[in-house]
Amino acid sequence: MAIEVRIPTILRTYTDGQKAVEGGGETLAELLTDLESRHTGIQARIVDGGELRRFVNVYLNDEDVRFLDGINTKLTDGDSITILPAVAGGTV
Repeated sequence: MAIEVRIPTILRTYTDGQKAVEGGGETLAELLTDLESRHTGIQARIVDGGELRRFVNVYLNDEDVRFLDGINTKLTDGDSITILPAVAGGTV
């Protein structure tokens, strides 16, 4: 099963600068474990205590996984995952 994972700039140090990598798994949790096996350290930047970090947004085919089954969201061959860190800050 091949799933494309789009990596944000801030996490590309874990993927040797690659903008997208392939992974596999039946759920998002399994996919992240698979990515960790090849890109050590990336999973800890996305997951904390078995759940997605509060300020990291993950999309399955452009749909926020928080509105699906979160880290237990089912995946199928050909899906696309996009990881986006939340952006905040500044003054008014």
